[in-house]
Amino acid sequence: MAWWKAWVEQESVNVKGSPHFNPDPDAETLYKAMKGIGTNEQAIIDVLTKRSNAQWQQIAKSFKAQFGKDLTETLKLELSGKFERLVMALMYPPYQYEAKELHDAMKGLGTKESVIIEILASRTKNQLWEIMKAYEVDYGPSLEEDIQADTSGYLERILVCLLQGSRDDVSGFVDPGLALQDAQDLHAAVFEEYKKIVNKSIEDSIKSEMRGSMEEAVLTVVKCTRNLHSYFAERLYYAMKGAGTRDGTLIRNIVSRSEIDLSLIKCQFQKMYGKTLSSMIVGDTSGDYKNALQNLVGSDL
Repeated sequence: MAWWKAWVEQESVNVKGSPHFNPDPDAETLYKAMKGIGTNEQAIIDVLTKRSNAQWQQIAKSFKAQFGKDLTETLKLELSGKFERLVMALMYPPYQYEAKELHDAMKGLGTKESVIIEILASRTKNQLWEIMKAYEVDYGPSLEEDIQADTSGYLERILVCLLQGSRDDVSGFVDPGLALQDAQDLHAAVFEEYKKIVNKSIEDSIKSEMRGSMEEAVLTVVKCTRNLHSYFAERLYYAMKGAGTRDGTLIRNIVSRSEIDLSLIKCQFQKMYGKTLSSMIVGDTSGDYKNALQNLVGSDL
């Protein structure tokens, strides 16, 4: 079993969608919210943050059928700034969204290695397979080809390894929660034994032997192996800590985990930093952008 893929997602979903769902009234609500002068942003927030992604896709089809317009393009015309960026992230099917994030990280001058590392090191075998398929459909070359063209050296090798390597996960177990705990306990024991042998943690060894993006990549693999929810909690915390906000990181991690394990990430966030994720969002964002993020994150109770 590939040691960096020995976790499995636990179900702890923040955005569960409407149990009695009909896309037609939602499409009509969105149309009315954008019709005429001005935009009712709160109506848009109320619909899009309380529906699952599968339901959003049905709403988009209903919107097109009823009003002859593309919902995504209509929203783009009506919204702006960070709020628009968040709404656009919500409108993409999940794997297509992550493929877009990877493509954007590599296009143009410079490469956002941290985005590539985050996605490739933290997704399961099946998730990566779906992302790779979506990438090739939308952007032509394979994800592996673009990574090889855009990175080099040891970083390229580890990123390609994450794509190519044996990624057996533990999703076939009867109790995936116990499988996840067993895997994390096993690797915790391995890391502790390593510390006894060399008299320092594996993280300290990585920091002393590596630099730059290669160090970040290997540390990310270790962090995800130790505790995936702690890793995402850390990403969210440092996206908001200090001057300025890394909005791309904040949006990507909330949107991509909202239908997987965001509630578990929220619990870990509070344990690690002594404050709630919601309270930090309130202190670091504003306006419709803040309200939409709060709706996605949900109650702290």
